[in-house]
Amino acid sequence: MALASSTREITIRARKAGFFRDIFAVARRAVRSMLRDLETVIPALFIPVFMFVVTVGALQDFAENIPGLDYRAFQLPVAVLFAVTGVSRAITVVTDIQSGYFDRLVITPVNRVALLLGLMMADFVLIIALTIPVVIMGFIVGVYFVTGVLGILAFMLIAGLWGLIFNGFPYAIAFKTGNVAAVNLSFLLFFPFLFLTTLFIPQEQMTPWMSMAADYNPVTYILAAERSLITEGWQLTTIRNGVVATLGVGVVSLGLALAALRGRATRK
Repeated sequence: MALASSTREITIRARKAGFFRDIFAVARRAVRSMLRDLETVIPALFIPVFMFVVTVGALQDFAENIPGLDYRAFQLPVAVLFAVTGVSRAITVVTDIQSGYFDRLVITPVNRVALLLGLMMADFVLIIALTIPVVIMGFIVGVYFVTGVLGILAFMLIAGLWGLIFNGFPYAIAFKTGNVAAVNLSFLLFFPFLFLTTLFIPQEQMTPWMSMAADYNPVTYILAAERSLITEGWQLTTIRNGVVATLGVGVVSLGLALAALRGRATRK
């Protein structure tokens, strides 16, 4: 009996790779890790709510002496910046470095820049999510956005952009040092940004030296942009200045993060 044999060609195709696919793969892993560690979000919400309640409670009566100042609206952008600043997966980077996972990752064909951008994409999701309860808190205490729904969205996006840009600093420290304590201290970088600006009172009420420091502080322009969306309307120049100031910080922070990532990736 003649046996007919047939061969079937089996084609194994490699999974498509590419820059954006790498970004989404890293972001997906980071988001999954984030969902497993939701308890880390609680401090990020507690601090801004605490600062808002204490500051408004302590200074609102004093602020009533400043004509035309709604102090609750004045402080809401401060609370948002407290909520979104330093919210990153930099600690996860340190864990990956210490466990050796990062070393195994960099010998794969994954794009090096995607390793950072994917993490920051996941950060942005959490940052925007954190702005929502802070804005709701503003509604509860009577803050009203004169710019309406679009103004609220712009308010959240500006805050989100700042939170994203600032994260370059903790990532730079994480890639450079691989040390948890050093990353935790990165939040201290935010204090000069915030406290040498219009944190408690308008700039015209400051002493001359403090007002001069605020002039050179990018957060001054970010707060001004946020506040204008609440009480003044679409002040395009003010909003533009806030975005430009944020991007200026981003040139430094992301430059440091990319340089540290490159250094870490080429050590092995």
